[in-house]
Amino acid sequence: MRDLGVVLMDILDAIDAVRYAGSSRSFEEFSNDRILRLATERAIEIISEAVRHLPDELLDRHPTIEWVKIKAIGNILRHEYHRTAPKIIWDVAQFDLDRLEMVLRAEQARWLER
Repeated sequence: MRDLGVVLMDILDAIDAVRYAGSSRSFEEFSNDRILRLATERAIEIISEAVRHLPDELLDRHPTIEWVKIKAIGNILRHEYHRTAPKIIWDVAQFDLDRLEMVLRAEQARWLER
């Protein structure tokens, strides 16, 4: 198993990258910028993969986070990339990362306190 501190940092860094890439851009700008979309998809894929390395007890502490969906989006991006609509990626980037970030920052603080 990977070090929890490293996994948490990987996820939080990827969330920061998504936020940086999407800040100050409209959906239209995002959907027309292929490189930006691909970079955002890759960061979401990293989040998805890293979540697979979180221990079950951490996942169990936060049942309101949709861990299964987070894990699943990585498979979609890897295997169904041709069907990934820019609006789905935009919505994940704009609306779905706040709670995840809050939970993982709390878990990171908990990890650092040990």
